Amino acid sequence: MKSAVETLNPTRVRLTVEVPFEELKDSLDAAYKKINQQVTVKGFRKGKIPARVIDQRFGRGAVLEEAVNDALPKFYTEAVNEAELNPLGQPEVDITELKDGETLNFTAEVDVRPALEIPDYSGIEVEVDAVEVSDEDVEKSVEQLRERFASTSPVERAAEDGDVVTIDLEAKVDGEVLEDGIASGVSYTIGSGELLDGIDDAVKGLEAGGEATFTSELKGGSAAGREAEVTVKVTQVAARELPELDDEFAQLASEFDTLDELKADSRKRLADMKTYDQATQAQERVLEKLLELVEVPVPEKLLEDEINTRKHNLEHHQLGQMGLDLEKYLEIQGKTAEEFEAETKEAAVKGIKTQFVLDELVKVEKLNVNQEELTEHLMRRAASSGMSPDQFAQAVVEGGQVPLLVGEVARGKALAVVVEAATVKDTNGEIVDLDDEDEDETATEAPEAAAEATDAPAEGTTEG
Repeated sequence: MKSAVETLNPTRVRLTVEVPFEELKDSLDAAYKKINQQVTVKGFRKGKIPARVIDQRFGRGAVLEEAVNDALPKFYTEAVNEAELNPLGQPEVDITELKDGETLNFTAEVDVRPALEIPDYSGIEVEVDAVEVSDEDVEKSVEQLRERFASTSPVERAAEDGDVVTIDLEAKVDGEVLEDGIASGVSYTIGSGELLDGIDDAVKGLEAGGEATFTSELKGGSAAGREAEVTVKVTQVAARELPELDDEFAQLASEFDTLDELKADSRKRLADMKTYDQATQAQERVLEKLLELVEVPVPEKLLEDEINTRKHNLEHHQLGQMGLDLEKYLEIQGKTAEEFEAETKEAAVKGIKTQFVLDELVKVEKLNVNQEELTEHLMRRAASSGMSPDQFAQAVVEGGQVPLLVGEVARGKALAVVVEAATVKDTNGEIVDLDDEDEDETATEAPEAAAEATDAPAEGTTEG
């Protein structure tokens, strides 16, 4: 077999392959054997029909077609490996010549990973938010904890903001009560915004036994997105009582003996969260700067597939779970269809570029993934998926997704290398020094940051 490569553009090549006919022998034998098992010829036992009889009765062309279809993937793969290509997706194959007993010639056009030049990235500088925890932040955190320990007691008065009311609901659309539009004994905190728009105004001022009717757009159920006439009846009004902020509350709500100790712990927790957010921000901004440094051509077909994948996931998974369609989603977001298309394309381009650049960095920096790193990443992915580690690991192995997880970890390590080399300053002008613990955290968080930038689908579509 002989093959040659023609570069059509930075992301697409054409392979020209010439196969001597004798190299088709195994596929021809397999074709005769397959046809033998499928047909019946009087006078011959099944599977024992001579090749010349098959040629006479069914045509040599049928045999050649079967043989070529069997052989093409093997010769294509050999040509790809010989040329050391990194194909993306399936090739477009065209048989240019097939002479029985002489030769098989074909061409295969396929998208390939572009050759990238990774420049010196040590000069990257980014700014991130400073880690500052104010007294107001601490007070807000403690107040949220206090809210969790609030108690309620029934009162004989009209409902007010902050009260917890027990209500019965009935929703009608076009004058008909919906099958899933009736609910009884619902507990609702006035002002929480957790139910329907307009319900706060409807129930405020009502005592137990009072009812009101209002119009609201349904957020879920069989008539999600439609206007409904909702009747609400208050069956109980209860006042919320917050515990006193003192040492007794600290002992009730935490492992600490004093309120001061509780506040100190809240301050530390907030600082840890802001430090984590700062590291994530550094990763995102360093990645943006890195992408600006590298010229990355994007294959058109790959981009088209990526855009379609993102749209499909949004419409059929995320929005479907919320009972929304794309039109309603865009209305809620205040976006036009054109703006949505542009944003989706921009995100897809960034995702593909991110994967290409980080994969190239993995090669340049000769980064490897060990079992401990893979296991830790698997545990994190399992937790985010809501599955147990064993269940997630089984699903990954059965789905042949282990190489994809390895790729995520490797790209995360590549991003961590760039972050470590960059200069990161906070908004106060201070250098952000990631100590050893933070670097370890950056290395383990980076796969998630990289995956978020690629938004995951690119992995599946960029592996040939």
